Amino acid sequence: MNDRSDLVDVGLTVNGEVVDLRIPCDETLLTVLRERLDLTGPKRGCNQGVCGACSVLLDGASVRSCLALAANCDGCSVVTVEGLTLPGVLSRVQRAMIEAGAVQCGFCTSGFVVALSALLQGNPHPGDAEIREALAGNICRCTGYMKILEAARRAAREPAHE
Repeated sequence: MNDRSDLVDVGLTVNGEVVDLRIPCDETLLTVLRERLDLTGPKRGCNQGVCGACSVLLDGASVRSCLALAANCDGCSVVTVEGLTLPGVLSRVQRAMIEAGAVQCGFCTSGFVVALSALLQGNPHPGDAEIREALAGNICRCTGYMKILEAARRAAREPAHE
């Protein structure tokens, strides 16, 4: 269906690795991550930028990868939940989510982890209002959010050394 004229060359740094791709100009960053690079941490939830399950860090900012055209990300650094720490090592946010019992079905978890990680990078000691604002774009249908807020507070108390 794609003719040669709608393909673009895109260079990304994904989880610290340089990746060069030739992709359709209308392909989303989420599609590139999941289908071309086999990074399944970002989930395709609503596909409209509402649920936050596809959140990744783009040049350090939390973004919805389902809304970002990969072609517009040329030259950018992308960090998925898989790239937040070394393989087999949990980040302080991941540890806090587990310890607080904030993980249930797990579908939304990577989006929350990315959003909280972005928050804590920019503000190591956020208050409840700042935590709620940072998580406002993430939806969970299982937890009721109280455990996620507890996890955010717990992660904020832990030193950042990851």
